Amino acid sequence: MPNPRLTGLGSGLFCAALMFVLGCLDQLMFGASLTLYGLLFLPVCLLTAIWTRKGDLLTAPVVVPIAFAVGLLPVADSGGGLAGRLMGLVTALATQAGWLYGGTLVAGVIATVRKVVLLRRRTDRHRPPTR
Repeated sequence: MPNPRLTGLGSGLFCAALMFVLGCLDQLMFGASLTLYGLLFLPVCLLTAIWTRKGDLLTAPVVVPIAFAVGLLPVADSGGGLAGRLMGLVTALATQAGWLYGGTLVAGVIATVRKVVLLRRRTDRHRPPTR
């Protein structure tokens, strides 16, 4: 399995681009199934949190909700025009908030655990050996 290390900006771009592509595929293949879109969001959050580099771990829980909204653009219902598209996006965000919170929680927990492990290793490295 690849082990890339993404910067904060890179993780945001990765997550947003992947969610947009998945949203387009969902629209084309399944007719904009919001449940499928939410299910696809969870592994993207997982990968984003795992692949973010050590110094940028705090960005993972921040970029995933933004990517969720970006990916909803092709999936959300549009009644026509900018106002219809915006209303469809707001409605989709409101009705799919559970997936949004779940994915953000996944990214936040993974980033927090990774940060705690890093801090523990750092303190163990600087602790003098006991006899």
